[in-house]
Order: sequence, then C-alpha cells, then structure tokens
Amino acid sequence: MSIDREKLLYPFYVMIHPFDGFYEVRNRNKGSVAIALILVFLFGLSFSLRRNYAGFVVNFVDPRSVDSRTEIIAVFLAVFLFAISNWSITSLTEGEGRFKDILVVIGYSLLPMILTYTPALVISWFIAQGEGSYYYLLINAATLFTVILMIIGIMTIHNYTFGKTLITIVFTFIALLLILFLILLLLFLIQQVWLFIQSLYIEMILRV
Repeated sequence: MSIDREKLLYPFYVMIHPFDGFYEVRNRNKGSVAIALILVFLFGLSFSLRRNYAGFVVNFVDPRSVDSRTEIIAVFLAVFLFAISNWSITSLTEGEGRFKDILVVIGYSLLPMILTYTPALVISWFIAQGEGSYYYLLINAATLFTVILMIIGIMTIHNYTFGKTLITIVFTFIALLLILFLILLLLFLIQQVWLFIQSLYIEMILRV
C-alpha cells in the first residue's frame, strides 16, 4: 500500500497545529495507521538506542541489560494496550473516536520525542559532569510536548471537554491495569493447567 507525500508529512503538521490536525484525522481521514505504527517503531528504537548508547554522564543503565527487540515489542504492547483501554472506556462515554484514530493520536504524538532522542543521544557524548541538566531538560521538554499532544488528540477525536478528557485518561489507565491483571491471571491459570497435565502424565508413566 503506497503512502502519499501529504500523509507522510502530516505528523509534522499535527505537531505544529494539533487541534486542526487531529480534527482532520477524525473527520477527514487525514491520518495513517501505517505511519503511526512506523512512528511507534521509531520511538521504540530511539528509546532503546538512548538507553544503550547515551553518554556515561547521563546513562545509569547497564548496556548489557538492554535488549532492543524486547523493548520495541514492549513499546508496541504498551501502545496497543493503551489504545484498547481508551477505546473501551470512550465507547461507554460517548466518545466519537475510532480505534484507528486512537492509534494515530498515539503514534503522531510521539514525534517530538523521536525528533529529540537522537540529538539528545549525540549531545550526551560531549557533555561534562554537571552538565546533565541540559540533557534532561531536552528530554523532559519533548516528553511534556508529547503528553500535551496526546491529551489534545484524545480530546479532539472524541469531541470531549478538557475535564472529561482528563477523567477519561484516568479511567483508561485503570482499564489498562485491569486488562494486565486479567492477562496475568489467564497466564497463571494456563501455567497451572499445564503443570497439572505434566504431573498427570508423569504419574501415568510411572504406573506403566
């Protein structure tokens, strides 16, 4: 599936004009799920590279403990869990956004962090002890920008007020935790059934 140039550049328009940009994502199909997922991948990659290769002044993570593939998969899982949770809550609270719109909001909102992480990584190689505050200022500013874009995006695609958006986000995280709990409970039950089958099989073998 080909992606036209306008859609390829549209995340940059959304970053500068979030209200108009996200409105057109919902009402004029200007967004692209494919581009949003590419941005999620680029965020996961840049996040992992920063943790792996940032300068020692600002990096307190043991690079040997960083697995880029695992971290990228974790980012995708987090994005889909948040999207599913938000969609489930907004479906009950008269939200107008579709599931694909939520994915587009998340992916496009990550653009400031994607654009910041690589320069921040390079800067971290040259800063001296005591200059880490400049690095963290850059990272925190990008993170705040992303959070603001995401709030505006969720508010716009669901046609919510600001207050209702914040309440919805709180319930979204509650739903996300509930989904995680159910997944872990299901995995635990599957493990217990598997162990029971194994013990039953071993017992049958010993009786033969």
